[in-house]
Formats: sequence, structure tokens, C-alpha cells
Amino acid sequence: MPGLYLAGLVVSLVGMTVLDARFRLFFWRAPWRAAAVTAIGMVFFVVWDVAGVAAGIFFIGPQRVLTGLVVAPEVPVEELFFLLLLCYTTMNAFGAVRPLVTRALDRRRT
Repeated sequence: MPGLYLAGLVVSLVGMTVLDARFRLFFWRAPWRAAAVTAIGMVFFVVWDVAGVAAGIFFIGPQRVLTGLVVAPEVPVEELFFLLLLCYTTMNAFGAVRPLVTRALDRRRT
């Protein structure tokens, strides 16, 4: 079913956004800083992908669930959504864990 993977990625991104908004983890805490961090992460991983494709390591496999749209040779549009989800999930996790670590360190000091 074409587009199924992209739909799953979009649903996951919506879920990350809801969590972020509810708990003010990343974009809802500091939007400009979050946008910069996300952009830097996306550029890093896109360069990584391009290098992997050039080295023959990364390639598009079976495409039954992909849309068939590519942004570059061997780089489907779904890859950009996946990289965005990867960056967003990582930063939301960091935003969730940071206060826990801070509290634990504060307890240790007292």
C-alpha cells in the first residue's frame, strides 16, 4: 500500500508534537533554539545519507509501502520525514530526562 510508511511517520510526528506541547519539552520550551537544533540535526543526517548513497551503502529497497517520490537518487521523501522524527524524538527524550537528572543531582547534593 503506497504511502503507508509516510503516513506512519506523520502520525508519529503528530504524537511527538502533542507530547512536546503538553510537557513543554523542546519546541514549546524554546522555539528558536529548537528550530536551530533541528535544522543542524537534519543537515547532519542528510549529509550522512548522501555520503552513504555515494559509498553504495544506502539504497532504496522494496517500495511497496513507499510513495515512490525521491528527493535525490536513492533518497526517498520518507527519509526526510524519518530524519525529522529521529531528531524530534531525541530532543523530546532529552527534554524529558533532563529535569529528572537535575532533580537526582540536587537530591545527592543535599
